[in-house]
Amino acid sequence: MEILNILADGEYHSGEEIGAHLGVSRAAVWKQLQKLEVLDLKIESVKGRGYRLLGGIDLLDGVKIKHALSPEATVALGQLDIFPLIDSTNSAAAIAIKEGRGAGYCCFAEQQSAGRGRRGRQWQSPFGRNIYMSQVWEFQSGASALEGLSLSVGLAVLRALDGFGVAGLGLKWPNDVLHENKKLAGILLEMQGDPAGVCQVIVGVGLNVNMSGSDTDGITQPWTDLAQIVGAVDRNKLAAELISALSVVFDEFSAGGFAAHKDEWSRHDAFAGRSVKVQLGEAYVEGVVAGLDRSGGLILSTAEGDRVFSGGEVSLRGA
Repeated sequence: MEILNILADGEYHSGEEIGAHLGVSRAAVWKQLQKLEVLDLKIESVKGRGYRLLGGIDLLDGVKIKHALSPEATVALGQLDIFPLIDSTNSAAAIAIKEGRGAGYCCFAEQQSAGRGRRGRQWQSPFGRNIYMSQVWEFQSGASALEGLSLSVGLAVLRALDGFGVAGLGLKWPNDVLHENKKLAGILLEMQGDPAGVCQVIVGVGLNVNMSGSDTDGITQPWTDLAQIVGAVDRNKLAAELISALSVVFDEFSAGGFAAHKDEWSRHDAFAGRSVKVQLGEAYVEGVVAGLDRSGGLILSTAEGDRVFSGGEVSLRGA
């Protein structure tokens, strides 16, 4: 992918220049450019001027990300990986745990071939456009201490975006960040280890930064991206801000559980007081969102009285 670093500025580069930089022939340069077609990147070729990547690309850089971290996040961060293409960042994090590299592990990908959303849905992941990240958190008290964690992670994403001037954000129970009722980011948590003791949680975050030019026909719900909301965003600074915000939320959650975030989360609840349907398998329960309990369970006022839902296969849609 070194050829992408050359073309990332969006300017013309001759085949001779690229070949000299890479130490290969012009014919080999052409072959490498052809390989970029599978990434849906638009390469323009003009005789006498060379090749350019239309619009350029803002590639993730581990050095830049580390340089922009908060001091606290710098201390907490373990190994940081940037993958050009991977099946999913959560899978990479699971391997890191298995190999004993899990402590503070964090990874990003330019593209995922099998990115997963909630309930097994595929997360659309065009190359070099968005944020696909996973981070490993370790907890000592087992799965019972993790209630409401996905909600707290959503709050961390919202805090990070606040630093980029993104207004009008809302949180959708249990794991989405919305902008004006359109999905901007999603969260997927997976647990490893002992459910009753020391366990690791893989915190996966997918955030739409710039979906322009991407095939979005397969997306079945309203969506948006940062490009539509605030324009161009430096992905390396955004990645660093996400790690830093997640580090703070991890410390807060470890000390007080979701109860420490309940009031702040509730202030951004996109569905508070609204009539909704909650899906449980093939069945639906209708009611009005009446807030959350201390562990992050959704309180729904129904015709039969209040009911509390605690996640799992529950999904929420406007009625």
